[in-house]
Amino acid sequence: MPVSTTPLPETRHSLGAKRRRVRRIRLAGLTGSVATAAVLCTGLVTGVASGSAFGLPTAAGTPSALTTALDVVAPGQTATAKSDFTVTDASGDRVSVHAGSAVSRSTANTVATIALASGKHAAAEASGKVNASELKMSLASLAGYQKLDADTVLARADATQDAAADVTTATEKVEKRAAAKAAAARKAAQAAAAKAKQEKADAVRQAAANTPAGAKATAQALMSSQYGWGSDQFSCLVSLWTKESGWNYQAYNASGATGIPQALPGSKMASVSSDWATNATTQVIWGLGYISASYGTPCAAWAHSQSVNWY
Repeated sequence: MPVSTTPLPETRHSLGAKRRRVRRIRLAGLTGSVATAAVLCTGLVTGVASGSAFGLPTAAGTPSALTTALDVVAPGQTATAKSDFTVTDASGDRVSVHAGSAVSRSTANTVATIALASGKHAAAEASGKVNASELKMSLASLAGYQKLDADTVLARADATQDAAADVTTATEKVEKRAAAKAAAARKAAQAAAAKAKQEKADAVRQAAANTPAGAKATAQALMSSQYGWGSDQFSCLVSLWTKESGWNYQAYNASGATGIPQALPGSKMASVSSDWATNATTQVIWGLGYISASYGTPCAAWAHSQSVNWY
């Protein structure tokens, strides 16, 4: 059966382990030389009566932690480190040896300072956005790092930086969602403002078109473009609708005749648009169509109105 080569998705645990490996690799460059010195110089332990090699203080006549962790050999012989040993000291610039590596006090302090700074920054950025309680606990555990042994400092610094990375990732996700929501709100607000502006402009234009002068201008333009009627026909139309309604789109007769062309009933003009009761342009369009279909020209309609007093 073929074996799948697709990598499995990384989990929070695997990401944390990867971050710790990277940090350990970076520390190796700082601490490798110290570890080497610790091993190569073990022969010096036999020449220090007080047992204070590498700055590890002991009581007079008492073997140091390092001498109890290493085979003591005579001068000129090869010193062999015991298979498992741990040497730590929390003060000064001492060496902490663990599982074959060595980390100086100053290096541990530097790592702790960096972890605290990045953790506090992550916690501040997360305020009011995500739960940073785990990160705050890690920061608290590292607060007194000067009194802790180097190994403990490194372990807590690792935990703090992992927690800071998790909080930063969560914060960035929340901020990204908030930014997208804000952008959508701005876009909606802009669209609403543009719509309101357009509606206001339309209302202004409609108000102008609803005046007698506006209605006449609309009629003259439509007569020429839609029917090919000239100024003589426009003059007849002006006379006709001045008599009928005074070019008032709100004109209403007791008989039910409505608007500029005095459509009877006014609802006939709905064949043009549903806004027939409030839009002079709709009334003009319907009236011109009615004149063309019923009389052929405005002058013919005007002649009929003069003859029988209606058209």
